[in-house]
Amino acid sequence: PAWGLADATAAEPSSDAGSGAAQFMQVSNLLVNHRLDGAIGARIALEAARIHPRWAEMNATILGIAQARKAQLVEDFFDAIPEGAVRDYAHWVIFAWYTGCSSAQKDARVFTFEGALTYQTTADAVAIPSYGFSGPNLWHRSLAPLAAIPVF
Repeated sequence: PAWGLADATAAEPSSDAGSGAAQFMQVSNLLVNHRLDGAIGARIALEAARIHPRWAEMNATILGIAQARKAQLVEDFFDAIPEGAVRDYAHWVIFAWYTGCSSAQKDARVFTFEGALTYQTTADAVAIPSYGFSGPNLWHRSLAPLAAIPVF
């Protein structure tokens, strides 16, 4: 089942996911060249543990490749990640951070909206759909008048 936003913000890592959350954040910081939020990372790690049974092993593999190449950025090591499950997992991690959800399917789990990296690029210009530009629930603000629709 899909998470509501309230479920996503209330989620706490289980002991299995929590033990690998730090390693997951290391992998995430290597794969995604942005400042990442640890709370969002914990929610993504929960889902990674649920849908990728070998997630801890894949995290260790990716970290090993990055350490062997002394990588600081994703471009330093991504080409060395083997095709198949490990590379698919790396793509999933990147997708999760950028979109804030687990997949493009209608049953996707939502981790964040405001914290999604694709939202961050437009945060100064695009209002969250449920908020007015000047504050939460300010729907009484007058709309700008529109030009008349031409009649042909």
